[in-house]
Amino acid sequence: MEMKWVYWGKLYNTKFQASCILKRIEHDAWVYGYQDPSEIEIFRSRTGRYGIRFTN
Repeated sequence: MEMKWVYWGKLYNTKFQASCILKRIEHDAWVYGYQDPSEIEIFRSRTGRYGIRFTN
């Protein structure tokens, strides 16, 4: 089965802002018992802004 990326709905101006959201996603999954994303990463868009994508 091919894994597909799920993209977070917002882009951020700095990599630091995106990394804070990434940690929040990981923390919320741990605290609230959501299924942890199997892979999560920060990417840079063509416009130079940063986003988060993950696979389930």
